[in-house]
Amino acid sequence: MIPLLHDFTDATVLVFGGGPVGARKARRFAREAEVLVVSPEFADLDFGGAELIKSAPEPADVADWLERTAPALVVAATDDEAVNEAVADAARDHGVLVNRADRAGGRDSGSVVVPATVREDPVIVSIATGGTAPALSKHLRAELEETLSGAGEMATACGRLRTELKARDVPPERRRQIVTDVVNSPALWTALRTGTSNCEQVIEDVLAEELPHGGDRP
Repeated sequence: MIPLLHDFTDATVLVFGGGPVGARKARRFAREAEVLVVSPEFADLDFGGAELIKSAPEPADVADWLERTAPALVVAATDDEAVNEAVADAARDHGVLVNRADRAGGRDSGSVVVPATVREDPVIVSIATGGTAPALSKHLRAELEETLSGAGEMATACGRLRTELKARDVPPERRRQIVTDVVNSPALWTALRTGTSNCEQVIEDVLAEELPHGGDRP
């Protein structure tokens, strides 16, 4: 499998299954997508604001749900293998991505694995083990959460700094060197992680040091 990032803004994600797994999937995709969860009953859990549709579709009914909702992704998260199989079959027939929450290891064409994810927006790091070791994914995610502390602020600072340097006509090679120096600065990482500085202050300090007279330093 090849990892990709997919923008689900304004897209529909259709989840079959109202248990803990369905709730977890709904919360994940509700960050961006319009999520519909179909189930005869729902666990008393947070579904992330998804629309809950009380229904008990038979395998023969699944294709009609896809036709009516036109999802970008469908999730099979029920405790009924026949329904989950029908969801996967209907998704392939309709050319829709599918995530089977009841399967690990080998995957069919068009299937999607939802990895363990660490977010420090706009930085996103995902970990997958091919479905073979979920416990390892969980462990690595915990390790990375500490490592990535401050990465979101750093990414924002670097993006804005590049824009400001370009606006001041700093040559591309010099821009790259300045931003690289910022990323490689332990002091700046510590300042962002501890809250003693923020991305705006980082930008101001770097510009004052690198371009003291408002232009590129010779």
